[in-house]
Amino acid sequence: MLEINDIAFRILCKKAGAGGVYTGMINPLSKKKVILDDKPIVQLFSKDTNGIKYFIKKYDKKVSGWDFNLGCPSDVAEKLAFGAYLSDLKMIEKIIKEIRKNTKKFFSIKIRKSSFSFHILRIAEKYCDALAIHPRTKEQGYSGKADLKFALELKKKSKLPIIYSGDVNEKNAKDLSEKFDFIMIGREAIGNPNIFSKMTNSKKNFSFEDYLKIALKYNLHFSQIKFQAMKFTKGMKNAKKIREKLLLAKKLEQIEKVYNIF
Repeated sequence: MLEINDIAFRILCKKAGAGGVYTGMINPLSKKKVILDDKPIVQLFSKDTNGIKYFIKKYDKKVSGWDFNLGCPSDVAEKLAFGAYLSDLKMIEKIIKEIRKNTKKFFSIKIRKSSFSFHILRIAEKYCDALAIHPRTKEQGYSGKADLKFALELKKKSKLPIIYSGDVNEKNAKDLSEKFDFIMIGREAIGNPNIFSKMTNSKKNFSFEDYLKIALKYNLHFSQIKFQAMKFTKGMKNAKKIREKLLLAKKLEQIEKVYNIF
């Protein structure tokens, strides 16, 4: 969700009814500009505890919480041995302990189904406020079926609130919210922040035009706006035709023209 979770999209999701929003994964050592005006939960990935400490002290007042991601299954995560590929339990505890030591705000970790999930749970119980579980293995990525039975077993053995992530949609959200403390919506929200309106029985309805207004306020790059414009075509009539025209857009005015036409 790194590319999706820009500040304009997060703000729309909050307005639509999301109880909290996470940033994409952020490397504390990165020199990229970080915009946190929406007070999100910031996802960190790094083995550099000094870098983590400095980053938290710099931004702690601007966030609603922190998260350490142990669930990312990407090729980059595998190459750099972070996310779901960080399996050194001593290192994991060292990092989690350092985060806890430097903030009093909400702190969670996110994990996947693995042979050491319950070991990480025991570590998390010492320092964290919640644990998010996406019950697919790193080998599965986002394919196959999420193992709900595994997630329920983790919930049963946990002293922490459990956030469930994995194939959450409008049809199963109510049932899952009764089984877990919180549910996390990821891919179903792409191009569709209104999913939160529907799940909270709100009449609020947002469009790409609403996203664009916020994106312009924060001077988001044209390439990011174009990327989101493509995603917002999901569920629209003539979506394929709209995307074909958006692909050719080289200026903001051209994107706006496409949306005005359709």
